[in-house]
Amino acid sequence: MASNEYRKWLAIGSGVGIEIGDRDLRVTVVKVRPNGVEPLGALRIERFAERPAAEWGADYSRFLESLGGSHLAATVLLPRRDVIVRHIAMPGVSDSDLPQAISFQLDGLHPFPEDEAVHGWARMDDGANVLIGVTRREVIDRYMGLFAEAGVKVASLTFSAAALYASLRLLGAPAAEGFLAVVEDGEEMEAYGESPARPLFSAAFDIPSDAFAERARSMALSELRLPVDTPVSSVAELAPRPRRAPEGFDVGAGALSYVTAIAAACPRLGLHVNLLPESMRAAGARGMYIAPIVLGVLLLASAGGLFAYSSYEDRQYLASLQTEIKRLEPDARKPMQMDKAIETARAHAVLLDRFRKQTRDDLDALAELTRILEPPAWISSLELNRDAARLSGEAPQAAGLLKLIDKSPLFEGSEFGAPMSRIQNGEVFAIRTRREGGAR
Repeated sequence: MASNEYRKWLAIGSGVGIEIGDRDLRVTVVKVRPNGVEPLGALRIERFAERPAAEWGADYSRFLESLGGSHLAATVLLPRRDVIVRHIAMPGVSDSDLPQAISFQLDGLHPFPEDEAVHGWARMDDGANVLIGVTRREVIDRYMGLFAEAGVKVASLTFSAAALYASLRLLGAPAAEGFLAVVEDGEEMEAYGESPARPLFSAAFDIPSDAFAERARSMALSELRLPVDTPVSSVAELAPRPRRAPEGFDVGAGALSYVTAIAAACPRLGLHVNLLPESMRAAGARGMYIAPIVLGVLLLASAGGLFAYSSYEDRQYLASLQTEIKRLEPDARKPMQMDKAIETARAHAVLLDRFRKQTRDDLDALAELTRILEPPAWISSLELNRDAARLSGEAPQAAGLLKLIDKSPLFEGSEFGAPMSRIQNGEVFAIRTRREGGAR
C-alpha cells in the first residue's frame, strides 16, 4: 500500500461504483488524477429488482459507452445489512502469516455456517489493524446472477466501510481528531466513523423514529470515544470534493456510489476489500493500470535523467572553471611579477643610495684627516674602507696624533699600526683607526 506522502501522485485511474439500494441502483463514474476527482456522470436505475435485467443492463451499457468507459468493470457496494464488518488488531504479524492468522479467528467473527461464509480482508493504513468483511455465499450468488444477466462486468464486491476508508485517504487524509458520518436510506441508517481510540467504526441501525435515530448517533459517538457534541456529518461532506463535474451532478444524491467509484479507480493505492471470489472477477479494467505504469516509468526516467544531467552539469562546470583558471592565470601572476620587480628596483635604489652615501662619507673622512693633520705633517699613504682607515706619513711629533684623531666625530679607537721611527726632521708613523658608524 502506497504511503500517504506519495499516494496522491500515483492516483491516476477511472472507476465505476454501483451502490445497491433498497429499490434502486446508483451508478457513478469518476476519473481520478493527482489534482482531484472529476465525476464523469451518474445514473440511477430505478426498481432494478422489478424490471428485466437485460432492460436496465442495456441502459447501463449505453451510459458507460457515452462516457467512454465501456472497458471498465464495476465495483459493487453491497447493502450494509448483508455484510458483517469487523476490524481486528494484529500487530507484528507478517504479510505471509496474516491469512492463516485471520482464518484462526474467522469463525468467531460471524454466525454463518463455514461453507456459507465468504470473507475478504485488507490491512489498514496503520499496519497493525485488519479490516474484514463477511457475507453469505447466497448474497453473492444472487447479485452476481443478476449482474451477469444484465451484462454488467463486476471486478469487485465490497462494502461501505472499505470504500469510505480508501476514498478518504486517496488524495488526502481524514480529520485526525475523529469524525462520525451517517447515511440514511429508507428505514435504515448506517453510521461510519474514525477516532484516535477506534480506527474504524461501522454499524447499521433501523430508524423507526427520530428518537431512536438520536440514540443511535449517541451510541456511535460513545463507541468512538468522541465528545457528545461532535457534529455528525454526511458522507457527501467527507468525500473528496470534485474539481469539476457535469451539469446537474450532485454528490449527495449518490454519495456512496461516488466514494466507491473513487476507491475503484485506484484499487492498488488504498485499502481494497473484495468479497467476490477471484474466479468470478471481471478483468475488463486492466487498462486502468496503463496510466500509472507509464507515469511511474516516466517518473523513474525523469529522476534518472535529472541525476545524470546534474552530474554532467557538474563535470561541465568543473571543466569550464579549470579552463577559466588557466586563461586568467597569466593575468593573476602579473601582480606578483610586478611586486617582485618593484622589490628589485627598490633594492637597486637602496644600493645606489648606499654607494652615493659611501662616496660622500669617504670624502668627509678624507677632509677630516686633512684638517687634523696640518702641515708640516703629511700623509704618504691612506687606505679607507667601510669601517676603518689606515694611514702612514711623517709628522714633527707623531705621538699626539692619536688623541687628535679620536677627538673627531668620524673616528675612534686610534692606535699605531707599527712602532714610530725618528728621522731627521720628525717621526714616521703608521696609524689604524675605526670609522664611527662602521662595522665593529
